[in-house]
Amino acid sequence: MKFSVIFEAQLADPTVEREHQVIRDCVEQAVLAERMGFDRIWAVEHHSLKWYAHMSAPEIFLSWVAAKTSTIRIGHGVVCMPFNFNHPVRVAERAAMLDLLSGGRLDLGAGRGGTEQETSLCGVDRDRTAAEVEEALRIIGSAWQEEELEYRGELIDIDPHPILPRPRQTPHPPLFLACSRGETLVQAAELGIGALVMGFAGPESIARMRSVYDAAIAGRDGGRFVSTVVNDHFSVLCPTIVLDDREEARRIGTRGQRFFAQSIGHWYGGAGVPDEAVVAGADEAAEMRRAAEQVVARLHELDIPVRPAGAATFNADHAYGTADDAIAYVERLREAGADEIMCLIQMGTVEQEACLETLRQWGERVIPHFRGV
Repeated sequence: MKFSVIFEAQLADPTVEREHQVIRDCVEQAVLAERMGFDRIWAVEHHSLKWYAHMSAPEIFLSWVAAKTSTIRIGHGVVCMPFNFNHPVRVAERAAMLDLLSGGRLDLGAGRGGTEQETSLCGVDRDRTAAEVEEALRIIGSAWQEEELEYRGELIDIDPHPILPRPRQTPHPPLFLACSRGETLVQAAELGIGALVMGFAGPESIARMRSVYDAAIAGRDGGRFVSTVVNDHFSVLCPTIVLDDREEARRIGTRGQRFFAQSIGHWYGGAGVPDEAVVAGADEAAEMRRAAEQVVARLHELDIPVRPAGAATFNADHAYGTADDAIAYVERLREAGADEIMCLIQMGTVEQEACLETLRQWGERVIPHFRGV
């Protein structure tokens, strides 16, 4: 079992000063994660998604963290692979440089960045995003294993060129794909790359998703592999706040997740602006239910399909509470088939001290439980 932390750089009250502080806070959390025994950090890539994700240049963030650490793995979770976001060759060059300078600690995930807000910013054709992600992965897998890259594809042609530098890991850093549906899980398995899975729906949903992934692995013939190296790693998101005070942890965690759900609902479905106000003594479980009802109603009003993964972001049954509560929840995720627990701690309304204390509790009590320390 591996343990990691994922960073969105979420931000309530998004003033310039608060934005700068949140990025610095994420660096502090990442450095502490190494000291606490976490295996990896992941950083998302999103563009122009105010509130939800201010992490627009993860390659810079990850480089900064790599320079301040020595053992923790550094993960792109994910790079937006459509060509107008990032040309595949530039992804390969940047990733190889970071892998080299970090001493071979890089993991590279791919995703679509498919919101209208993002694609309109960079001139991305939304109808081509899935195809461009797969073609980019093929180009990157080839770029790192050939003396010169030459590629002739359905969407792009590249004349022979050496791609420099080469990564430290041989033949290249492990590859992953962001997966929120059965189709993308099958795609990841058939491409021979790891799955980064949203885990909001809970362990039962994770078990079903693992079954889909395993079935696709068992049935593949290797014809779609993007590399000579296969990675069948299954990583699962786990929202968590852990404190000595169980109720306070649940209150803070549920409030943070409500902000997460509202802000993602805003950009993925036009469901209104996230509620930034923190009301002392509020019944956060009731507020979560009310926010879910409002988002679903708004999506119906706009005639936007309500996807199960989207509605699941309001499910508050996660690793909120004491360390013992987190251990019990991780046990359920392990039984469901998780190879890695990706802790989502930095949510928009969660204060830095609660984030740091959660990392300490995981490092001192939760992770050792699963490592027999």
